[in-house]
Amino acid sequence: MSQVIVRPATDDDWPALWPIVEAVARAGETYAYPRDLTESAARTIWMQTPPGMTLVAVEGDHVLGSARITPNQMGGGAHVANGSFMVGAAARGVGVGRQLGETALDWARNAGLRAMQFNAVVETNTTAVVLWKSLGFEILATVPEAFDHPTQGLIGLHIMHRQV
Repeated sequence: MSQVIVRPATDDDWPALWPIVEAVARAGETYAYPRDLTESAARTIWMQTPPGMTLVAVEGDHVLGSARITPNQMGGGAHVANGSFMVGAAARGVGVGRQLGETALDWARNAGLRAMQFNAVVETNTTAVVLWKSLGFEILATVPEAFDHPTQGLIGLHIMHRQV
């Protein structure tokens, strides 16, 4: 990979981002999204507006992956960020997820948020679990049988957290 840049997403990025979101949703292995998620619903979920933020990792004009960051809760819980991350299949394993994670943590810190929490990391998504642990996240708990994996059946969802 040459120069990967992580920057705020724009509406113009959506046509290149949708195939990534669609593939992840259709696979049903790492997100609790409907496997028949429509493009319109996906765009509403993924393309955040303030106080949230959507980031894209790009190489030239090619979108490699994305992150969405939003307050985990409203009101008294709004000081904790929630993050979701997707990397296109062709860009996995080369550091794009790490770059998105580091940028998301920086964004949350600069936005005055105090921590980041992931509510639903599928326990069999070992690549993500290893990445998040390497970035300082801890597994606080695993909700047993909270995710219905298409090939492995009912498996746990990790709740992960770290201060930003």
